Amino acid sequence: MGIAGDIVIIVTAALVGGILAQIFRLPLILGYILAGVVVGPHTGGVTVSGIHEIEMLAEIGIALLLFALGIEFSISTLKPVRHIALFGTPVQILLTMGFGYGIGRLLGLGWIPSLWFGALISLSSTMVLLKTLEAQGWLGTLSSRVMIGILIVQDLAVVPMMIILPLLKDPQAGLPALGIAALKAFLFLFLMFVVGTRIVPRIMRYVATWNSRELFFLATTAMGLGVGYGTYLFGLSFAFGAFVAGMVLSESDYGYQALNDIIPLRDLFSLMFFTSVGMLLDPVFLLANWESILLLVAVVMTGKGLIFGLLTTIFRYGNVVPLATAFGLSQIGEFSFVLGRIGLKTAAISPECYALILSTTVITMVLTPFLSRLTAPIYALRKKWSKRLFQLQTINIPKTGFSDHIVIAGGGRVGRSVGEVLNRMGIAVVILEIDSRRFEELKSAGLPVIFGDAGQEIILEAAEIVKAKLLLITTPAALVSRAVASLVAKLSPALKIVARSESIDHMEDLHNQGVYHVVQPEFEAGLEFVRQALLQFDFPVHHIQQYTDEMRRKLYGLLYDSNLAFKNISQLQNACLLIELVWMPVAHGSSMAEKTIGESKIRSITGATIVSVMRDGRLYPNPEPDFVLNSNDLLGVIGRPEQLDRFRRLLQSSGLNANSAE
Repeated sequence: MGIAGDIVIIVTAALVGGILAQIFRLPLILGYILAGVVVGPHTGGVTVSGIHEIEMLAEIGIALLLFALGIEFSISTLKPVRHIALFGTPVQILLTMGFGYGIGRLLGLGWIPSLWFGALISLSSTMVLLKTLEAQGWLGTLSSRVMIGILIVQDLAVVPMMIILPLLKDPQAGLPALGIAALKAFLFLFLMFVVGTRIVPRIMRYVATWNSRELFFLATTAMGLGVGYGTYLFGLSFAFGAFVAGMVLSESDYGYQALNDIIPLRDLFSLMFFTSVGMLLDPVFLLANWESILLLVAVVMTGKGLIFGLLTTIFRYGNVVPLATAFGLSQIGEFSFVLGRIGLKTAAISPECYALILSTTVITMVLTPFLSRLTAPIYALRKKWSKRLFQLQTINIPKTGFSDHIVIAGGGRVGRSVGEVLNRMGIAVVILEIDSRRFEELKSAGLPVIFGDAGQEIILEAAEIVKAKLLLITTPAALVSRAVASLVAKLSPALKIVARSESIDHMEDLHNQGVYHVVQPEFEAGLEFVRQALLQFDFPVHHIQQYTDEMRRKLYGLLYDSNLAFKNISQLQNACLLIELVWMPVAHGSSMAEKTIGESKIRSITGATIVSVMRDGRLYPNPEPDFVLNSNDLLGVIGRPEQLDRFRRLLQSSGLNANSAE
């Protein structure tokens, strides 16, 4: 069957490899690489015959990877960690390249292969790290945001590396060629961002008007691969053009849909790329050189870990962040395969050197999840050995400390709003916030705040969690709230926790952890939308409230059944909603004008009650029966809908007629 049979073999083998990786909680790309080893030319058995054709398809996988990266890229993603991402990452790449260059020279490589070696090990793996963070519950923490910010800039750095590194092979022609390449790249970028940003969105808008997902998908694919091929003909990298096309498309209104459509195709061709990488991994070479490879793995991961740890410390990230970053980013990344293939194709590095780098890269990827799991225990040991290392930054904390206070985990919009209200009401409150920007905002607002991760014991101890009356977890991230609730359950089991959930499953999970009450914002917002819609159709208020109460009972059933206090509060809230407060003006000639409330017999006729009167900008609360109502008074009236309706008819009548009002 030729190439078709090879694709069937690769997809089937990758499925088996992916399942094995999933079972052992490893990144799927490791399963794909293992599949490539099994069906590759070095292992025998079922073997792919057209390896060269598969490698050609893998080139499309590389282009689609960078095309999707271009669509996903947004500078707003880097804002919370922009300093270390935009300024620290280039420094890290240069330091790691220098470190790798030294290793290459010690291995006896020439200066060009050594420079390539340094460039290859300077990159870390986005796919491996995201899988590791997700499995270990670190997504959403400051450590994860720092690492993801660094990885985004590293991935972007691949593009200029793909242009510059191949030109270093000929030192004499290198500078002129580099200048020509830079000029071509500048012209291409100018055309794409000046002309392309005007043409591409119009094309996508025109295609979208046909409402054909098939045509839209084809247009998206043609846009990415077509522009990439154009850059190839222009003398630049195929993948570079695809990346720029993605960035241009991301600026249109159709970027998200284009990304959604392209992901399956990207994943399929990426599978072929990583499988083709596995085909180049020679188990015989690995076994013959295992001592050198393991030594190289240890040296690379130690060196990169030290560089990342030092970098995060210099950029004033403390607590667990340097340790987590060092362990999380010490591996070599998947884009190193992309660069390595280019180096092999241009003969800048030898097949033996590529095999050495390939083996080292795969092993560092496999070790990453296990090393990352060491972060928490090593951090805990470090705290026990030296408490003085943890100089927590606290602002507006009373010298006498806290007691019977409220701890708020998360100082975002919700946490800050709650903190400001409680602070104004004289209730002792302290906010825990790990984002430096938010920390400064809370500090400027004069709120008591501690800089740190609420999921760390030392931060909760600084907030005197054992003396607190209540903990509010306002962050929507499921993994963060779970971690905080689990830790607080150990430190202060009797403390009541109110948490915010991002889904029904998250809510049930928090209930199972013993959380006192869980708020589901999307559900509450949906109920309010329904309530407002029904009000516009003149549904009785008490019917609307019965419906919303029934929906709340279904969602918060565990609380209704197990917590009497919560049930009472809920019933009081329902009572308040069933009794409406409305404001009605006293018109000239009204039967109530120039009479006392008692003379109008309002309660006996309508059943409603006047609770306040607004006159000339002054409020008269709870008026007595002898209070005289004047024309143009604004009356605050409470009652059930039918009582308010009778009151409205009485107010609009020109004479006091109880029977007609009823």
